[in-house]
Amino acid sequence: MGLDPGLRRLALGTLLAAYAGPVPPDWAVDLLADGLAGHTLFGTNVHDPAQVAASTAALRAGRPDALIAIDEEGGDVTRLAHATGSPYPGNAALGAIGDVALTRRVYQSIGAELAALGITVNLAPTVDVNTADDNPVIGTRSFGADPVRVAAHSAAAVAGLQAVGVAACAKHFPGHGATVTDSHHELPTVDAPLSLLRQRDLPPFAAIVAAGARAVMTAHIRVPALTGADPATFSRAVLVDLLRTEYGFTGTVITDALEMKGAAVAAGGVGPAAVRALSAGADLLCIGATVDAELVERVAAEIVDALADGRLARARVEEAAGRAADLAAWTRAAGGSPTTSDTELGYAAARRAVRVEGVLSGLDQPLVVQLHTESTIAEGRVPWGLGPHLHGVPEMRVIAAETDPATLRGLAGDRPIVLVGRHLHRLPGGPALIADLAAQHPVTVVEMGWPAQWRPAGVRAFVITYGASHANGRAAAEVLGLTG
Repeated sequence: MGLDPGLRRLALGTLLAAYAGPVPPDWAVDLLADGLAGHTLFGTNVHDPAQVAASTAALRAGRPDALIAIDEEGGDVTRLAHATGSPYPGNAALGAIGDVALTRRVYQSIGAELAALGITVNLAPTVDVNTADDNPVIGTRSFGADPVRVAAHSAAAVAGLQAVGVAACAKHFPGHGATVTDSHHELPTVDAPLSLLRQRDLPPFAAIVAAGARAVMTAHIRVPALTGADPATFSRAVLVDLLRTEYGFTGTVITDALEMKGAAVAAGGVGPAAVRALSAGADLLCIGATVDAELVERVAAEIVDALADGRLARARVEEAAGRAADLAAWTRAAGGSPTTSDTELGYAAARRAVRVEGVLSGLDQPLVVQLHTESTIAEGRVPWGLGPHLHGVPEMRVIAAETDPATLRGLAGDRPIVLVGRHLHRLPGGPALIADLAAQHPVTVVEMGWPAQWRPAGVRAFVITYGASHANGRAAAEVLGLTG
C-alpha cells in the first residue's frame, strides 16, 4: 500500500531537498507540487545568474511559495561564485575590521544578489565563536573569538539579509566554534558546562534572536552537559528548553544536513535522523546535497511510519510543517527595500581587513608559491590564492610535505619568495618548510586562513587576510604590490 496522501504531504512539508545539475529535474518540481517545503541549491546547481534565475522560476512553477535556500556566506563558503571565489570577504575579515555597519552593508549586498535570483533563504550567517585555533570547519567563517564582537556582527548580518527580504538562518546552534573535528565526518564533542556555553558560545544566538532572525540552524555536535551522548540536532533540551524557552526564539529551526555523519551515523540513517530531529523540536529538515526522489520518498515514509508507531506525535509534525510554511510566507511578504548588490564594496572591505606584521620591501618579481590545502566539504573546491591577481608574476603550487626547500631556493635564485597558504600552523610540512626557507632566504608569508597564534620565525613579513575569497586574494596582491 502507498502512503496516506495527507500524511505524505504533511511529512514533505518538513523537508528541504536538493537535486543535481543546472536544470531542476521533473521530480524536484513535482515534489514541490506534492507539498515538499523546498530545495537547497549547491555549486552543481549554479552556472551563471540567468540560469539560476531560470531554475528558481521553474521550481516555483511547482509551488509559488517554495523555499529556495543556499549557503552564501561570502568569504570561503560561496555557491554563487564557486567557479571564481567570492567577491566578498568572509566573517573573519569583517570581524577584524570591526565596522558593524559595514557588515550589515555587505550582507545586504549578498542578500540583494540572492533576492534578484529568486533565492529566499540564506543558510548564513555563521555565528559560531571560533575559540579553537585548530577548528577544521569554522575558522574564517566566524566573526572571531570574542563573543561580544561576534554577537554584534551576527545581528548586523541578519539585519542586512532580511532588509532585502531574504531570510537569515544563523548557525550552528548551540555553537560549533570550540570543536576540533568536522561534523561532516564525525560527531564532535564540546565538553563544557552550561555556564561556559552561556558566556562563550551562546551570546551571538541571543543577539540574532533579538535581531529577528527568521531561522536558526542546528549543530551536529555533542554537548554532554546538554545533550548527553546525542548531537544537539536530536536534543529537546537544546532546541526547545534552551533555544525556544530560554532565548525566546519563535522562528523556524532548520537542521544542518542530515546526511552528515554527525547526524546520520548517530541515528542509523537519514530517515531515522529526520524522525529524531523532528521529535527534538526541529521544523525544517535539510536532507543534504546528494538527494534524489527515492531518498526524499524514503525519508517521508520514515516520518509517516513514525507517526503510525508513536515515535512522533502528529501535533509535533504539524507544528514543524506550520513553521516551515510560516517561513515561506514571510519570504513572500517581506520583499525588503529595493537595492542592488555591490561587489566593489566587498573588495574594498577585503583591503581594510589585511594586516601586515613586519616590513614589506624588496618584492620585485618574487617567486610566489601557494602551499596546497585540502578544502572542507563546507567550502568545496573553490579557487583561492593570489594567482588571478598577479601582474607578470606566476604563482606555482606545491604540497608542503613533498617539497624540497632547496628546490624552491633554486627556482627563486636572487628573487624573494612569497609563500601563500591557509591555516599554515597545522598544514602538514608547512611550518618546517617555511622555517627552512626563511633561515636562508628572504621570505614573506601570506596567511589566508585562520591566523591562530602561531608566527613563523625569521620571515620578512607575515600578511594576514582573514580569508581566501577572490576579494581577499586581490587585497593581498595589492598590499604586496604585485597587481601592476
